[in-house]
Amino acid sequence: MTTRAAHLPRKGTEARVGAVPAGVRRGHPGWTPWLYLLPALVVLGGLLVYPIYQLGLISFLEYTQAQVSGGEPTSFQGLGNYSALFSDSQFWQVLLATVLFAAACVLATLAVGCALAVLLTRIRAVPRLALMLAALGAWATPAVTGSTVWVFLFDPDYGPVNRLLGLGDFSWTYGRYSAFALVLFEVVWCSFPFVMVTVYAGIKAIPSEVLEAAALDGASQWRTWRSVMAPMLRPILVVVTIQSIIWDFKVFTQIYVMTNGGGIAGQNLVLNVYAYQKAFASSQYSLGSAIGVVMLLILLAVTLVYLRLLRRQGEEL
Repeated sequence: MTTRAAHLPRKGTEARVGAVPAGVRRGHPGWTPWLYLLPALVVLGGLLVYPIYQLGLISFLEYTQAQVSGGEPTSFQGLGNYSALFSDSQFWQVLLATVLFAAACVLATLAVGCALAVLLTRIRAVPRLALMLAALGAWATPAVTGSTVWVFLFDPDYGPVNRLLGLGDFSWTYGRYSAFALVLFEVVWCSFPFVMVTVYAGIKAIPSEVLEAAALDGASQWRTWRSVMAPMLRPILVVVTIQSIIWDFKVFTQIYVMTNGGGIAGQNLVLNVYAYQKAFASSQYSLGSAIGVVMLLILLAVTLVYLRLLRRQGEEL
């Protein structure tokens, strides 16, 4: 006959009921995610780490066409390439132009993308679908193709834009600022769809009761955006802003195609095109690598800021 005491837990076992055995807790479950990521890490290591290593290595060497062809031995220059780069006034002019151009592109892209995202919430289904398809078509267009089309549209002889605006034979690519403006238009045209779709998705996630309450309080469209939507969309706006900075800071194709390699006398150079000219047009591969390292460090700093902001807003994302 089974006694009642046989069904009672022994002394000290209550605290261990449902507990995970020590061997399981102290095993290797923390390595499991890394095992799943290992194939991707190997691929990224081959595609990113080794090229970055080679880029940094060449930036410390004397590496010109003579060394490439084997006519002269490669010599270690230390920080000589960086010293020559930082003492070149053209580098600082190009860096300033790159920062200002990227800032203008980012601000214009965010303004157009956010405005059209709000517009998508105000129009009916058919025009909304047409606008989204047109925007995605612009987004999917290759940069070379889009740049070539924009050059034709603004061509002083055959382009329809000058005729519509009554500008005659005005050349957009002749002046420095007009050429930058033309490239800016193309960059915004192919970049705003990402901002528009992302912000539109964020707006649709906002509870309708919040927007209805703002409307009942008599808030205007601008006040609703500034005081209601923008604070709630802050994590999304942070993401699209930082990504736009990274994309626009390293613009190459649009500048190279639309200004024929950097404009007249290099007046429309940005860092990417400047590095290309130094490395391949002038065969100063080490100097071009040094410019690439500087760009890498700048973008790395921007990425670290991006990750820090994401970590702060992690719960909201």
